[in-house]
Amino acid sequence: MRAAAMIARRFFRLFVASTMRFFPLRLPATAARRRPPELAYAAGERPPAASLLLLAAQHAGTTMAFIAYVLVAARLAGLDRLGTQAMVAMTLLGMALCTALQAWGGRVGSGALLVHMPNPFMIPFVAALVAAHGPGGVASAALVYGVVALGMAPLVRHLRPLFPPTVVGVVICMGGMALVSTSVRQMLNVGAGQWQVDGASALVGGATLAAIVLLSVWGGRRLRLMALLAAMALGVLIAAALGRLEGGQALAGVPLVDLPRISRPVIRLDAGMLVALCLVAVLSHLDTLGSVIMLDKMDNADWKRADMQAIAGGIKANGIGDLVVGMLGAFPTATCSANIALAYATRSTARVIGLATAALLALVAFLPQLTLALTLIPEPVLGAVGLYAAGFLIVSGMELIVSRAMDSRTIFAVGLSLAAGVALMEMPQLAQQLPEGLRFLLGNPFVVTGILVIALNLLFRLGTAQRASAALDAASPALHADIVSFVEARGAAWGARRSAVQVAALAAVEAAEAIAGGGRHVTGIRGSFDEFNLDLELLHSGAPLPLAGAQAAPPVAADLLEGDDGALDAALAQVSGRLLHHLADRVGSGETDGQSWLRLHFQH
Repeated sequence: MRAAAMIARRFFRLFVASTMRFFPLRLPATAARRRPPELAYAAGERPPAASLLLLAAQHAGTTMAFIAYVLVAARLAGLDRLGTQAMVAMTLLGMALCTALQAWGGRVGSGALLVHMPNPFMIPFVAALVAAHGPGGVASAALVYGVVALGMAPLVRHLRPLFPPTVVGVVICMGGMALVSTSVRQMLNVGAGQWQVDGASALVGGATLAAIVLLSVWGGRRLRLMALLAAMALGVLIAAALGRLEGGQALAGVPLVDLPRISRPVIRLDAGMLVALCLVAVLSHLDTLGSVIMLDKMDNADWKRADMQAIAGGIKANGIGDLVVGMLGAFPTATCSANIALAYATRSTARVIGLATAALLALVAFLPQLTLALTLIPEPVLGAVGLYAAGFLIVSGMELIVSRAMDSRTIFAVGLSLAAGVALMEMPQLAQQLPEGLRFLLGNPFVVTGILVIALNLLFRLGTAQRASAALDAASPALHADIVSFVEARGAAWGARRSAVQVAALAAVEAAEAIAGGGRHVTGIRGSFDEFNLDLELLHSGAPLPLAGAQAAPPVAADLLEGDDGALDAALAQVSGRLLHHLADRVGSGETDGQSWLRLHFQH
C-alpha cells in the first residue's frame, strides 16, 4: 500500500508539473480589477503545485458527484448499462471542454473558475428523447441547447436591460431554494410522502455538513482549501462504518481503462418539445449569467456591474462545448453552483484551477471504474453538499436583489415570482392540471420563477420613463428632503444601484448648497438613467455657476485670515466644487435657452 501511495503521489506530481508547463501564464487578459484581500488565490494567480492539485481534485470530485443526474435520466429512459456508461463518459468530456473554455477566456469563455456539471433541468427532456430514439436522441437536446447559447451570446449586451441584477438574483435565489427539498430528503433518507427520518442517514449527512461549515469558517488556510473534499471523505467513512456504503459489487465487471463509446446522433423534435427546450435553454444560460456575476464579484473588490463581455464568453463556451460533445451523446451541461460555493469556501478563484480540473475530468472519462465508483457516493453526503450550495445560492441571490434600489414595481416582481416558485414546489400537483405538452415547462419551479420574473420586469418597465424632472422651491425648509426624495424615488423606479443612488443624493444636496452659496436659487431638478449612466441636473437662477476643478490648489489659510469676505466666499465655493468632483464622476455647468444648470454625472 505504501509503495502504491508513493507511485500515485509521484504520478500526480508529474501530472501537475506537465499541466503547469502545458498551460503557461499566457491566458487571454481579463478586465483590470482590484484583488480582494481575503482571497487566497485570485483569478490571475497560480497556486503552488500541491495546492493546485488539491483544489482541482476537490472541484473535479464535487462536480462528478452530480453525474447522478445522468444516471437518473438514463434510468427513466430505460437505458442499459453500456449505454449509460457511454453517456456518463461523454458527459465528462463535455464538462471538461466547457470548463476549460470558461477558464481560458478571451473570445470564447468567461475567464473565470466556472466548472460545469450535468444540467438537472434537462433530465425530463433527455429521458424522453432517449426513451424515444435511443442514446443518440440526446443530440437533439444538445443541438437546441447549443444553438440557443450561440444565438444569445452576441446579443447579451443588448439584453442587459432585460436581465438586471434583480432578475438574475431572483433566478439564483430560486435555484438555491429548489435544491433545499431534495437535499434535505437525501440527508435524512426521507421519501416522497414520508416523514420517518433515518437516523444513520441523518448522522452521515449532518456530520458532512458540520465538517464543511467548521472547516470553511474556523479552519486554517490549508483546511479551507480542502474543506469540501475532507467533509465528503468523512461522510463516506461514517457511511462505511455504519454499513451504508453499497454498490461496490457493480465495479467487478467494469474495465479499468476504456475509450468512451460514441452514439450516432438522432435529430427528431416535435414543436412542443422544441419550444420547451428553447425556453429551458434560455433560463439555463441566464443561470450562467448569474454564475459569471458571482465569480466576478468574488474576484473584484470594486465590483459595480456585470461584465457583459465575460458573460457573453461564458454563454458561448457553454454552447460550443455542449454542441460539440453533445452531438456525440453527452448530456447538456450547466455551471455548477456547488463549485462556486467551493471557490468561496477555499477563497480561490484562480483560472488555472479550472484548467487543471478540466484535465482531471477528461482523464476520468477514460476510467470507467472510477466514474462508476463516484456514482456510489452515499446520498446523505450529496444531500449535505447540496444543502451547503443551496444556502450559498439563496444568500447570493438576495445580495444581488437588494443591490439595486427597489420601488413597489420591483417588490411585486420579486415577491410574486418567488411566491409562484415556492407554491409550485409545495403543491406540485398543480402542474398535473396543465396540458401534457406544458408539464415539462411549467411543472418546474425554477422555470416558472424565471419566466415570471422576466415577464414582470418587462411589464413593470412600461410607463417608467428614463427621464424625469421636478420643480423645487429654494425658500422651502424641506428643499434638501425634496431633492433626496426625488433622487431616491427615481433611482428605485429605474433600478439603479443602491450605492449609486445614495452618492447621487448626497452630491445633489451639496450641489444645491453650492448654488445657494453662489448667490443663486435652485428652481428645479432633472434626472436621466440608461443602465450605464446616471445624470442629474440642478436648474438655478442667474448665470452658470463657476466651479473649481478637482485639481485646483487649495487656498492658503493665511490669505483667508487676512483677506476680505469675498476671498472667504470664493474659498468656500472652491471647497464645494472640489467636494462635488469627489462625489460625482464628472461635474459641469452651463446654460441652455436662458436656463442655467449644474450637471452631475455618475458612472453606473
